[in-house]
Amino acid sequence: MKALLGGSRYLVVAAVVGALLAAAALFAYGLIDTVAVILEFIVRGEVSAKGAKILMFEFIEVFDLFLLGTVLLIMALSLYEFFIDSDLKLPARLEINSFDDLKANLVTVVVVVLGVTFLGHVVSWDGERDILPFGIAVALVVAALNLFLFVAKRGRK
Repeated sequence: MKALLGGSRYLVVAAVVGALLAAAALFAYGLIDTVAVILEFIVRGEVSAKGAKILMFEFIEVFDLFLLGTVLLIMALSLYEFFIDSDLKLPARLEINSFDDLKANLVTVVVVVLGVTFLGHVVSWDGERDILPFGIAVALVVAALNLFLFVAKRGRK
């Protein structure tokens, strides 16, 4: 029984491989999207304040993909280090020392994704739709997640 339980830690390999594949997919998609945005900008040939606003937002969305891919990569490395090989040599900036750190990273990414989603609504706002309720909903979720992080951090001290 002890050997079975000890070996069960290798089940985490599925999560590690999944996170690595997801990170690779996000990096590839982000790169393709970057090229597509640049080509679309060149083909359109429009230089205006509205065009600049749209271009900025599209690149923020692309960066959001890269950010999420990076977090998934860090999570894959961290899970591998926690469960499989604690001697994995990672730069200090990539080390995550606890599950609380993993949760904090995930919550932080959710907050950024929510912010980018709301920014998308603001950039594409036509002045007719009421975006205030959506903004309030996003703000409440962000506040709740920050409260979660604050309480979790205080509980560790």
